[in-house]
Amino acid sequence: MALWDKISSRGHVQDRRGFGPAAGGGIGIAGLALIVGFTLLSGGDLGDVLNQLQYVETPSQQSYSAADFEGADSYEVFASTVLGSANDLWSGIFAGNNRTYTPPTLVLFREATASGCGRATAAVGPHYCPLDNTIYLDETFFEELTTRLGARGGDVAQAYVIAHEVGHHVQNELGVSDAVARDGSNEASIRLELQADCYAGLWAHSIKDLGVFEPGEIEEAIDAAAAVGDDRIQEKAQGRVTPETWTHGSSEERVLWFKRGYETGSVEQCTT
Repeated sequence: MALWDKISSRGHVQDRRGFGPAAGGGIGIAGLALIVGFTLLSGGDLGDVLNQLQYVETPSQQSYSAADFEGADSYEVFASTVLGSANDLWSGIFAGNNRTYTPPTLVLFREATASGCGRATAAVGPHYCPLDNTIYLDETFFEELTTRLGARGGDVAQAYVIAHEVGHHVQNELGVSDAVARDGSNEASIRLELQADCYAGLWAHSIKDLGVFEPGEIEEAIDAAAAVGDDRIQEKAQGRVTPETWTHGSSEERVLWFKRGYETGSVEQCTT
């Protein structure tokens, strides 16, 4: 496990894991349009939306008590530490360009919760909502990452995912996300995702001299980037690869862009 206690910074984390699925009725046409648009922008497909709608209409089979997550447990501290160190990086970069960086919030939840982009569910996976500047994370997603996508897992892999979502927040702050939304093409979505991977690499580069990573641990992040490549996911899900439908990039591309940020430490190298 990485030595996260070498980082003193903390980000703003809201822990909603003890509150169960968000209350409320169904989703109206406007809400559905927002979810569809956001899911596709995030690299999902209509299957993700259908999963989300099915989840909304299916009663919860599990219950969680607020007491189960009372106080700042180790996972909350971990997430806050990763977020805080990423905020340090971007605050410095923005300041160097005479800009002000507004840190995002990270919400930990189980099953489902309300978000500015509609209803956040475990089916969608970790994602960033630009309408409320918030990252939504059900940490049980990482079990899926290992069992269904074949990743090695590990805390550095999880940190990579958080840093990637912070990268989307940075893109939103800079107006890049709006430009991609206007473009609407898969190619533009891929560029957005690969840049966020590069930004995650920048984050890893920014803390490596602190002695956070044990020898070889950065490979967890590289392995996770490969596991969520479009080709790897399609091969596992449908037994064939269809590059014309990609929205995130191949495993090779995702690893390449993460390494570009990690090895150079230069934000200029993250222009796709």
